[in-house]
Amino acid sequence: MNGAASLGLRTGSCGSLAAAAGGRKAGAARGWGWRGGGEKERLQLLHRALRIVGRRGAGLLLLLAVASAALFCSLFAVVKDDTTSSIIIASNYEVTKAIQNSVYPSTARPVAMSNGQYSASDVNGIDQPNQLHLSFENLTNHPCHGFAIPPTLFDKKRTGPRPCPVCYVSVDQAFARMPLQASPSPVLKNLDYVSEDSSTTNFSNQGSVFGGHVSLDQRNKYFDITSSMTVNCGFVRGKKPGQGTGFDINDDDLLEMEQCRGLVVASAIFGNYDMIQHPRNVSDLSKANACFYMFVDEETMAYVKNSSSLYKDNKVGLWRLVVVRNLPYEDPRRTGKIPKLLLHRLFPNVRFSVWIDAKLQLVVDPYLLLERFLWRKNATFAISRHYRRFDVFEEAEANKAAGKYDNASIDEQIDFYRDEGLTPYSTAKLPITSDVPEGCVIIREHVPISNLFTCLWFNEVDRFTARDQISFSTVRDKIRAKVGWMPHMFLDCERRNFVVQAYHRELLEQMIASRRNAPPVEPSRKLRPGSRRAPPSKRPLVKRKKEKKSSSRRRVPKPVTWAMDAL
Repeated sequence: MNGAASLGLRTGSCGSLAAAAGGRKAGAARGWGWRGGGEKERLQLLHRALRIVGRRGAGLLLLLAVASAALFCSLFAVVKDDTTSSIIIASNYEVTKAIQNSVYPSTARPVAMSNGQYSASDVNGIDQPNQLHLSFENLTNHPCHGFAIPPTLFDKKRTGPRPCPVCYVSVDQAFARMPLQASPSPVLKNLDYVSEDSSTTNFSNQGSVFGGHVSLDQRNKYFDITSSMTVNCGFVRGKKPGQGTGFDINDDDLLEMEQCRGLVVASAIFGNYDMIQHPRNVSDLSKANACFYMFVDEETMAYVKNSSSLYKDNKVGLWRLVVVRNLPYEDPRRTGKIPKLLLHRLFPNVRFSVWIDAKLQLVVDPYLLLERFLWRKNATFAISRHYRRFDVFEEAEANKAAGKYDNASIDEQIDFYRDEGLTPYSTAKLPITSDVPEGCVIIREHVPISNLFTCLWFNEVDRFTARDQISFSTVRDKIRAKVGWMPHMFLDCERRNFVVQAYHRELLEQMIASRRNAPPVEPSRKLRPGSRRAPPSKRPLVKRKKEKKSSSRRRVPKPVTWAMDAL
């Protein structure tokens, strides 16, 4: 169905398209309706037909034929209505045929030129026709124009956060919508990074050797944005990121990373904390044009080699595993912020990136995310807002209550931001919709202003706590005050549409171990067909007092197998 948009619906998502539902009901009504006459005429016609056939078996045969014809007409009407619709209602667990059977040329992709611009040509230098680039500059022409998220349906059994529908275009449309040139970067046009040796480092400043011990004066100066800047952005030692800088990477891996162009999907596992989640519903086009990189430490790599049957030549499924040595931080959470926020330094030739925390499984094609959250919004950075909290002060208290970090360090960071002018979130900050992101997914274009934002965000993580939700709004607001740029923050329920959260490795192993050590569950007796009650056992009758009959029906317990299924 060329030119059609697809509506990703997760299992158990809230609501559905009212228009689509209404269309189906209307189609069904047309299929079952009689062409003419009222109720009285239809009954008279049926009565005459029965008198003609009499009591013979032909009467039953005639009724069966009429019912079959009516059913066929109804199905035909529904199918006809559905095929003319401009929106496909599809689950994001099952890829639509438009995505699975994408035949868009896999060699056609924007490649970087010497002047930093991008050309819609393939790797062999053959120019593609201009009509391959689809433009929806007039949003009324977009396949998803007019789509609105339906209201959340109240469910007493499920009160927590849940996914909501998201309207995607097809993969070939999304790929064709990729901008031929880089998006404009307000004010900042050229961004370089500090590289220094140990003799020029002031160790009395806060931060780390990896970050360069940025002084408070330097930090404040970096927010005075000019057309050309040089800032601290990690990797201050060594020849280039990954070589003698801390967070060291094998030369062969670095060479492969430099060859990656267009789009990179990245994640990381340090301390063998999470289990590798394999992306689903990835089109052949993305497999041919996008890079999938998973950064791991030696401990995690050893575990993967010994436990995964899919491991082969440093790859597990789509993921190419990159072993990182000489980690700059003892805390794996802080180490994970390096690839999360500094992908533009690790992949210098990449235009777009999608970061996904290792606890999440991607279930939608990555090019659909770029089209939906960047290109359709004319944004260069997209992140979801927190599903519950909008205020940094509330986020800090929640982190302290959950033991996410040392309370004194969190208080010190919050007090510093308060002295700088941070205030609680309110509607007075609109169009800013939240001060707290759900930072497990980041979708971005690598342009100077978005690169500066993640550099300065990383410097805050290096200077204060590793809780990046606390420092996000401070960096955003300071940059916005200078150049008017800010990230696009979308709904958390939209994020839950394209990623699924899994258990981390230790918790899953504990659940499995507890299941193995549990006493055996006595097998339930066989149920009679069509009955929810177990058959009565043959025991001698004993007179007992009458008990009040319960209104609820007893269910037979089932053995607990969900932990094994999750593994």
